[in-house]
Amino acid sequence: MIITFQDFEQHEADRAKWIGQAIAQYMRSDEYKLALDADEYEKQKNITINEYVRMVYDITGVGTPDFTSTNNRIASNFFHRLNTARVAYSLGNGVSFARKRQERKEDQTLVTLDTTKDELGEDFDDILFRTALCATEHGRCYCFYNDGEYYVFPMTEFMPLQDEVTGKIRAGLRFWSLEWKKRPIIVDLYEEDGYSRYMTSKGKYGLGALELVEPKKPYKEAVQHSEADGDEIVGGENYLVDGQATIPIAVMYGNRAKQSTLVGMRANIDAYDLIHSGYANDLSECAQVYWIINNAAGMDEGDIARLRDRMLLQHIVVADESNSQITPYTQEIPFNSREACLNRIKNSIYRDYGIIDVDNIQSQNVTATQIRAAYQAMDEEADAFEYQVNLFIQQILALVGIEDYPVFDRNRISNELEETQMIMMAAQYLDDETLLKKLPFVTIDEVDGILARKGLESEERFGEEEEEKEKEAEEQPAEE
Repeated sequence: MIITFQDFEQHEADRAKWIGQAIAQYMRSDEYKLALDADEYEKQKNITINEYVRMVYDITGVGTPDFTSTNNRIASNFFHRLNTARVAYSLGNGVSFARKRQERKEDQTLVTLDTTKDELGEDFDDILFRTALCATEHGRCYCFYNDGEYYVFPMTEFMPLQDEVTGKIRAGLRFWSLEWKKRPIIVDLYEEDGYSRYMTSKGKYGLGALELVEPKKPYKEAVQHSEADGDEIVGGENYLVDGQATIPIAVMYGNRAKQSTLVGMRANIDAYDLIHSGYANDLSECAQVYWIINNAAGMDEGDIARLRDRMLLQHIVVADESNSQITPYTQEIPFNSREACLNRIKNSIYRDYGIIDVDNIQSQNVTATQIRAAYQAMDEEADAFEYQVNLFIQQILALVGIEDYPVFDRNRISNELEETQMIMMAAQYLDDETLLKKLPFVTIDEVDGILARKGLESEERFGEEEEEKEKEAEEQPAEE
């Protein structure tokens, strides 16, 4: 059941009680539980393999846990690896913006400034990466912006209240506790006209015990300082977008389906882990060499134990050749079929998620065209992902009051020598900035600095040439 902003408006009288009930219902939802599972897979604590127990069954079909068997639980790290790869491919080099401004410094160096990036702050790239990674893992993630500060809210800590008609987030509940059921629960209520705080009192750690502890106040407060009174709040204001009041929280979706990437990937990860763990268990339980003794029915347990000990320690045993025989055997664990199955599952995971497996690329032997073709599926997925990132950035820009659009610099491996040669062949048709941006070993953050230094060198060289021409002009009449 979805809880909307209209439901929230109907419970102003019993606001604290309603907030506790709404959060409790949200924490029981399937999407919330899926996000918790995704967090476990992100930590390489794959739920299925960690809960797996071997069973033995009697003749009636009743199963009981087999505690005598080896139970290695080897969890893979696919979930973290693939989500990180998708985000780092588009955002590993950060983002830049189209709006630029040139400025000359005191040392006469001409620099190009990314004014939008400067206004968003130095940590914007880090916040963007964290938000995008959380969005891919959970399906969506939220970012609270307030006067130059950013706070990332995963969906396991934030409950949106959307308008039933427009779908816009009109309010939201951010909730957390250091230790649920043992420590206080804090809930921040964000509305279009300010935010307030609710908290459980000491000794009461349930959601039903929430109380208002900080009344509503504006997001941006005006503070006046005086020696007599110190700092005093004299006013405040909230956020407007297109002239309408808005909650300063932007949402990023990890994909068009707005669901965790664990959906679909989980079955393959579990199958891979179970096969991998099962192979390790078989190796542990398998006797590498064993013997079958014929015509030794007269031996008791003590005789058999002494015979085994002698074979293990001295590797020599004497048997009655006329009546008994000892034959050694070795046991081989099926390997090829399991290895083929693991490789097939691994390739399926990478293929379905649209990530290139770098183990399949030998950079020194593969041409730039082959590498580019291998990245085709990843580029297509990146196009769809960057669309969601751009929507998120536009929400932040609207809150700040900037009109601009981001430029992504994808982070990929390449045959740098071949690509550089190809770019330099077309150098006569390209300007310096385009050349630098195309070079595979130059990052987008280095381009402006290189252009500035090249411009300064050109000016100095031009000045020296002018000085030489003036000297030649002065010396020429004297020679005549």
